Amino acid sequence: MGCGGSSRKNAQEINKKLKKPEAWKHAEPLTEAQLKKMRDEFWDTAPYYGGKKEIWDALRAAAESDLKFAQTIVDSAGIVVMSADMTTCYDERGAKYELPKFVLSEPSNLIRDN
Repeated sequence: MGCGGSSRKNAQEINKKLKKPEAWKHAEPLTEAQLKKMRDEFWDTAPYYGGKKEIWDALRAAAESDLKFAQTIVDSAGIVVMSADMTTCYDERGAKYELPKFVLSEPSNLIRDN
């Protein structure tokens, strides 16, 4: 039994409010197609490094959404956001999910495809 006054906080109570990731620059300029390929490869392989596929799917949906909708997604999935830019998150069981900046925002040296 736990202490009478203890309570388990849910993800919404401890989550940081999401914010736009800081600007970043890739080592070499990337085209939109190259960035999409990098993102697809990350999301295709991420579940194999641990955590639950459902959480990875929710993180992907959040990463590809605007900030307000992303906040709703992480809150409803029970994801604990430790860094406001979503680079470090945990599920309710304590599994860690690390997201690279390239899945969260575009680099400043992105080459737009025409």
